[in-house]
Amino acid sequence: MDDRWSDDNSQSAGDPKPPAGPSTANRITVVLVLAGMVVAFFMARDAVTSALLFLVILLGLVMVHELGHFVTAKFFGIRVHEFAFGFPPRIWGKRYGETEYTINWLPLGGFVRLEGEENPTGPRSLASRPAWQRLIVLGAGAVINLILPIFLFAAALTIPHQEVEGRAVIAEAIAGAPAAEAGLMAGDVIISIAGRDAKNMPEASRLVRIYRGGDVPITVRRAGELMSFTVESRWAPPEGQGPTGITIAPEVVAPDGRAFTTTVSVPPWESIPQATRMTWDTLILARNEIISWVRGAATPAFQGPVGIAQVTGEVARSSETAGGAVSPLLELAALLSINLGILNLLPLPMLDGGRMFFVVIEVLRGGRRVRPEREAIVHLVGFVMFIGLALVITFFDIARIASGESVFR
Repeated sequence: MDDRWSDDNSQSAGDPKPPAGPSTANRITVVLVLAGMVVAFFMARDAVTSALLFLVILLGLVMVHELGHFVTAKFFGIRVHEFAFGFPPRIWGKRYGETEYTINWLPLGGFVRLEGEENPTGPRSLASRPAWQRLIVLGAGAVINLILPIFLFAAALTIPHQEVEGRAVIAEAIAGAPAAEAGLMAGDVIISIAGRDAKNMPEASRLVRIYRGGDVPITVRRAGELMSFTVESRWAPPEGQGPTGITIAPEVVAPDGRAFTTTVSVPPWESIPQATRMTWDTLILARNEIISWVRGAATPAFQGPVGIAQVTGEVARSSETAGGAVSPLLELAALLSINLGILNLLPLPMLDGGRMFFVVIEVLRGGRRVRPEREAIVHLVGFVMFIGLALVITFFDIARIASGESVFR
């Protein structure tokens, strides 16, 4: 959700009016998040750690998002009244130039208060700017959220971390499925998929999902020889089969049946290109997931603040057990940042993408704006629907935690 506040009645002449307080949207959002964190505190294992980790990650992603709006607004000469960390009531504030920088008591996000987001009468208002400048300012936060994962993934790769050792071996090639029809057999060791190194089991599984919807070249090692096959990676496979119809297992396992892991660290000159590819792959996986929903091959799985806090805690605990807590959390932050960026670019009421949609309509209508009150009604309806969905998701998140169920099961 876009947390920017506007002061449409204040003009560039003189000091802006002080904010009257959080908007209704911000109040309800804060209440939902606080309620979820209180429930998690009493019901989830290590809830305090989970909540704090989630809060730190959320704050970082939201503030980077708002920084995108702030920098582009300043660049185009739009007056920025306030850049705030957290939501009021206020702890501290300091004015530098025309902008007041504040720290508030509720550390659940932040906001940038621009002049005239919908009222174009102010000479330095957002609404008075050309459409292309408004689109850049409105979309900058989401774009930053899509760029940030490159650096998060790069840091996760550079910091020493655990990786599964050994390649994936085909445990079963289901009869009649694409893999078996193409000639793959149980015992084949997967070397590459679509020309990319399938260095371990998680990587092999990820590559198969990336190239869904087409024929994928797969190279395997069989009896010491390399062999290549072209396999269809299906959008809607039968339940339990997967895109190609194989099950895989680690090539090297410990006596207890678990995969061996090894500590690795990638130098920065290698981690940044790899992180860029990982970010792009994640966007493709998100696209593929949406296509799977449309085709009825998968059911959307949503999580609210409580669910994400639970995920954060489980990732932290599992990574500590594996001997490295930082890299998995950085990867989780990168995934959340990508989700936040994609969500805010969707043409949904109340979000940045919804506001950008109205700017596009204005351009298509030859510069005729949609009346602000009509646009406000659309965003209000979207807000009500969002809150209703958030309440339902939070209910199921709490029910899952109360039953002791993990997000990953």
